Amino acid sequence: MASTPVNVDLKTSSNSEGNYTFALVTLTSLFFMWGFITCLNDILIPHLKGIFELSYSQAMLVQFCFFGAYFLVSVPAGKLVGKIGYQKGIVVGLIVAAVGCVGFYPAASLHSYPVFLFALFILASGITILQVSANPYVSILGKAKTAPARLTMTQAFNSLGTTIAPFFGAFLILDKVIDTMSKVEQANSVQLPYLILASMLLILAAIFAYIKLPVIETETVSNNQSFQNSAIGNASAWQHSHLVLGAVGIFVYVGAEVSIGSFLVNFLNEPTIAGMKESEAAKYIAYYWGGAMVGRFVGAIALQKITGGKALAFNAFCAVILLLVAVFTSGALAMWSILLIGLFNSIMFPTIFSLALTNLGKLTSQGSGILCLAIVGGAVVPYIQGLIADGFGIQLSFIFPIICYLFIAYYGLFGSTPKSQKALLKDAN
Repeated sequence: MASTPVNVDLKTSSNSEGNYTFALVTLTSLFFMWGFITCLNDILIPHLKGIFELSYSQAMLVQFCFFGAYFLVSVPAGKLVGKIGYQKGIVVGLIVAAVGCVGFYPAASLHSYPVFLFALFILASGITILQVSANPYVSILGKAKTAPARLTMTQAFNSLGTTIAPFFGAFLILDKVIDTMSKVEQANSVQLPYLILASMLLILAAIFAYIKLPVIETETVSNNQSFQNSAIGNASAWQHSHLVLGAVGIFVYVGAEVSIGSFLVNFLNEPTIAGMKESEAAKYIAYYWGGAMVGRFVGAIALQKITGGKALAFNAFCAVILLLVAVFTSGALAMWSILLIGLFNSIMFPTIFSLALTNLGKLTSQGSGILCLAIVGGAVVPYIQGLIADGFGIQLSFIFPIICYLFIAYYGLFGSTPKSQKALLKDAN
């Protein structure tokens, strides 16, 4: 490959959080926006399923398209950010996401499901670039010790977006559809909401292009090595075991979170659990995502006093216990146990992300790309759990997420510790 991006330290000499307050507040708006847009998929999937008379697997292509973008775009996004810098990367990500939103207009006009999926892929590609740019930027803006707390706070506003989005989606899309409408008219109902989102994204892009944020210098290394072996000299982010294990952690965490959320309605519909109608059960999903939001605000404070690894392991063990209760009990106890997992999911993504990027220095942007690549777990894990549910029932299928959380607990206690420089040099030789 031509060149591999890496980043170096901040130009500013001070490393106190106070110098970066404005930057962190501004970046928080991004986390809210991509949480808001991502959660709108929960409205989009049933809407498109009805319009195009799709099977369940066909409708789930929305999810696979979205997480497929993370898998395909994360590595080139990391290279892009390494070349143009974090702030410009944010601007590019916002513009690409806006283009994807605009793509919903012709998709509705053409009444074409493949065009919808293509527009969604472009939208998700823009969000991927934002993830690669903003997550490590927040980690770097301040002391390394409090990086998990900063990223958890910004992720809390991401959860705020996921909590609010369904209400807006229902009001702007589902509530506008009536039975007397033709399929084309029903498809057109998504045009205005996504044009509004495109306008908001472009306004944010203009703001981030104008404001002055702390500068992170970037440089590239031109060579013919593969991505895995490139960076500076013989150094590579792949040599850092805490990063590689962190990528696995991101894979299983996102997979478990998405998988549990995907099965919630069917789980609550089970006669032995709550016997709820699907329309009623859907409302309880707010407890799952709302718990994550509350947990992130609390976690942002707690992580300033507690090390990220210990907090991660504690939350993972709590999730395991709650899943065991959900699998082997019934009724209200099983129902509230599964919903409460959202609270303990709260700090996992930002904490794993921050721990995995610890001590990477100039390899941070490469490491960020690897971690975002692992978000494809959101497509893989739910599919595996679906196979288990087909064979053994939906309740027993939750044993698979237990395995995911056990790995996360291991990572928090042992796998997140960076190797010494001496050990890295030994491994390289």
